Amino acid sequence: MAIGLMLPNRIDGCYVAVSPRAVAERLGADLRSRATRLLLDAGRLPAALDPLARAYDAVPRPADRTRQAVYIDGQEGIRLRIAQLVSDCRLELLSAQPGLRPPAVLELAHTQDRRMLSRGATLRALYQPVALTEDSAVRHATTMTEHGAQLRVLDEPFLRLIVIDRRIAVIPAAEDHSRAAFVEDPAAIAYLVAGFERDWARAEQVHWHGLDSRTLTRAITERVGRLLAQGLTQRAVATRLGLSERTVAGHISRLRDLYGAGTLFQLGWLMRGGGGRG
Repeated sequence: MAIGLMLPNRIDGCYVAVSPRAVAERLGADLRSRATRLLLDAGRLPAALDPLARAYDAVPRPADRTRQAVYIDGQEGIRLRIAQLVSDCRLELLSAQPGLRPPAVLELAHTQDRRMLSRGATLRALYQPVALTEDSAVRHATTMTEHGAQLRVLDEPFLRLIVIDRRIAVIPAAEDHSRAAFVEDPAAIAYLVAGFERDWARAEQVHWHGLDSRTLTRAITERVGRLLAQGLTQRAVATRLGLSERTVAGHISRLRDLYGAGTLFQLGWLMRGGGGRG
């Protein structure tokens, strides 16, 4: 009776069945009409509530003193959460990536970062000179710069950091990077961003497109030489550049041949101007 499948026949005191096909056509038309009205209402809703949303956002609020960092354990969980945050990034991504990133991680970052850049967000990333020695890292950097990202190299040790839209920062919470802290406190984020900007200003711009193996080797050797001339030890140079001590030893050997130095001390002395090349 309610949907019209039966009609009362008051004359004969009975009920008359109605064709279900006719009822289906009538109900279907009614549902489609209501669905159309709902879709139109849904489309108008954001605009209708926009003035209220702006007023809501403009109301000053007391600082949330209970907001604490969220800790996530395990590389898989960390990567998943970072991927979710990057997928929602709309304005800016700041990234400090010391050491070498595995090719699989670079491939994942490549997909995420390209989608983010296509939405109009910006990307600035810091690498250590060791990134110049790995083909996968150079290819990744080259591709990213083609899509508008900015990537620089810093000859100093720095910690891993990701900042998304300056509203949430990701920092290591364990030396082996098996745990990460996701920080939302505005003061903490401002402090981390200030440190990133300081490092960014000191970092060196790299023309990733024009790099080849010979150029890279020469550039790394020159960096090693500059640090040796400042008095750093082989181990300190390796830490500073994110290289292994064995790799640094190879560059030092080339510098010894170039300067005709027999010892590391003599090499440093010659490079600081204590004598001509051998």
